Amino acid sequence: EEIMIKYYEGDGRLSLVTEHNGVLYLTGRTSEGKDIKEQTQGVLNIIDETLAKYNSDKEHIVRVQIFLKDVLRDFDDMNEVWEAWVVEGKEPARATVSADMALEDRLVEMVVTAVVK
Repeated sequence: EEIMIKYYEGDGRLSLVTEHNGVLYLTGRTSEGKDIKEQTQGVLNIIDETLAKYNSDKEHIVRVQIFLKDVLRDFDDMNEVWEAWVVEGKEPARATVSADMALEDRLVEMVVTAVVK
């Protein structure tokens, strides 16, 4: 039996989304912004748009990995934006770690796994 994996919006390096058995795997997403709150909101907006495009939403996220450039400085402010966005009772499993960023001005990156509605 062939395993069916769908690849969406590939650019020769990566796909923005892959899908297997109704599970969506989103590539890590970042956003521009002057501070961690703006960048976090920007990333969450991108996640909302991407999930909607592939028949899912934030209530169907099962796991999020969050990478912060400066976890000690930005953890609380990032969480303030996150907690206003996430649906109570539908909070996904989550890990938050400190990481070097590929782009110097980026403060946060999120990697999402969700299921199709």
